[in-house]
Amino acid sequence: MAQIIDLILPPHIAFAPEALQNYVFDQYAHLQPHDYVLLRRSIDARSREIKVNIKLKLLEKGEIHIPIQYTLPNTNVSAKPPVNIIGCGPAGMFAALKVIELGCKPVIFERGKTVKDRRRDLANITKHHTINPHSNYCFGEGGAGTYSDGKLYTRSHKRGDVERILEIFVAHGASPNILADAHPHIGTNKLPQIVENMRNTIINCGGEIHFDTHITDFDIKNNTIKSVISGTNEYAAKSTILASGHSARDIFYLLHQKNIQIEAKPFALGVRAEHPQSLIDSIQYHTHERGQYLPPASYSLVAQVPYDGAEKGVFSFCMCPGGIIAPCATAQGEVVVNGWSPSGRNNEYANSGVVVQVDASDWKSDSPLSALHFQEAVELKACTMAGNTQTAPAQRMADFVSGKVSNDIGSTSYLPGVVSSDLNMLLPPQISSRLREAFILFGKKMKGYYTNEAHLVAVESRTSSPVRIPRHAEKLHHVQINNLFPCGEGAGYAGGIVSAAMDGERCAVCAVLNE
Repeated sequence: MAQIIDLILPPHIAFAPEALQNYVFDQYAHLQPHDYVLLRRSIDARSREIKVNIKLKLLEKGEIHIPIQYTLPNTNVSAKPPVNIIGCGPAGMFAALKVIELGCKPVIFERGKTVKDRRRDLANITKHHTINPHSNYCFGEGGAGTYSDGKLYTRSHKRGDVERILEIFVAHGASPNILADAHPHIGTNKLPQIVENMRNTIINCGGEIHFDTHITDFDIKNNTIKSVISGTNEYAAKSTILASGHSARDIFYLLHQKNIQIEAKPFALGVRAEHPQSLIDSIQYHTHERGQYLPPASYSLVAQVPYDGAEKGVFSFCMCPGGIIAPCATAQGEVVVNGWSPSGRNNEYANSGVVVQVDASDWKSDSPLSALHFQEAVELKACTMAGNTQTAPAQRMADFVSGKVSNDIGSTSYLPGVVSSDLNMLLPPQISSRLREAFILFGKKMKGYYTNEAHLVAVESRTSSPVRIPRHAEKLHHVQINNLFPCGEGAGYAGGIVSAAMDGERCAVCAVLNE
C-alpha cells in the first residue's frame, strides 16, 4: 500500500530530481519503495536557511499511479441542442468542455483570432503602436489568460474543484508539476499550445468555435434571449453564457442600452512596479546569489493606507518573477499595462501590479457605468501624457514618492518604450497618495524594495471588471433575463484563470439544466 511522507529538504535536493530520488530511496530503503510521486512542494523562505516542504507518495512494486482522474471527452455532440457561449477565454473554454460532458453542443463566439493568428496583432502593438480592437492581449482565443502569465493559484476553492481544473490543463499538455507546486504556473510561452489543444478537443467532440465573430446584439423576447447577433447572422440557442471578459466594454454598453441590469463594481488601479529579479531574489532568499536550484523569487504585499480620513487597501497584484511588462490596451488612445512570465521565469526583471482599491467613493456617480468611466479616463490620460502612442508613462520609485520627475528611466522590459513622467499628475490624488505611502511601508517589510532601481510603469487598470452583471445566486442566470448566464471575470464573478474556469463550469451546468 502506498505511503504518504512529508519532508523538509534543502533546495539542492528538493529541486534536483536525481538528488531527490537518491535521498528518498536511501532514507526509506526499509520501506522498499519501487517509485514515488510528488504530491506537493512549497518553499519556506522565512529564515535565512531556505527550506522546501515536500509531500510524497511512496509506491510499492507493481503499484501504478494514475496522475490525473480526468479523461478527455469521447463523444459527438454535433447534433445535440446548442448552448451559445460568448467569449473564448478560460471561462468560455471550460464552460464549453463542461457543456460537452453534459451532452449539449457548445457554440463559442470569439471576436478575436486564433491563438497563432493573434501573434501578428500583438507584434504590431509593440512595433507599430497600432491596436486591433478585436485582437490584442485581451481579445482572441484563450482570452487575456493566454498572454498574461498563466498563474493557476486561487483562493476560490469553495467555488469549484481546483484540482479538476488543473487536471484538465495537464490533459491538454501542461506539465504535471502544476498538480504539486504550491503556486502553479504554466507560462505565456506554453499556454498557446495548450489553448489550441483545448480548442481541438471542443471541435473534435462536435462543438463549434466562430473566430472573428463579434456579437453586436441580442434578440430578446419575454425576458429571454432568442438568439445572439453578429452582423447579419443570428444564432439561436436555449441558453447563452456571457463570458466576454473584463475588457469587453462594448458588451457593457450594449447591456445598458437594452435596459439589461448591470451595476458599477469596485476594482483596483495603480502601476506596474519593476525591479531587477536579482534584487527581489536577494531580499526574499537572504542571499546575494539565488543559485541554480531555487526558482526566481516572488512577493505578496498589502497595506491599509489612509487618505482624507479613509483607509483603503494597497496591494501587489499578478506578481511576475522573471517577467515582462506588456501593453494591454484594447483601443487606440489608451495605455494599459499588465505583466506575464515565460515558463522558465528567466528574464532579468520582476514586475508586479501595485494597486489601490477603487470604489463608489472614488467615482461618485450612480451610473452603472461610472466605474468603467473612471477606469477609462485614467487610461486615456496615460496615453496623452506619453505622446498618444503605446509608449507608457514611467518614473523611478523613489522619485515618484518624492515628487521628482526622473532624469533617466533606464532600461525596462516594456518593449513599446517608456517616457519619463510625473505619475502623481497622472493618477487621481487618492491613488497616488496611497501608493507613495505604501511603497515606503513595503520597503520596511522587504528591506531594499523601496529603491530608485525600481521603475513604475503606468497604468495598471484592468485588475478586474469595473462592472458586475447581477445573476441569481443559485441558478446563475441574469436577474432579468432567464436564459442569460453572466460568467467569469467580465461579469464580476472571477479573478484569474482558475476561478474563471470554475465559474465557467458552474454556469455551464446551470445553462444546460435551465428550464
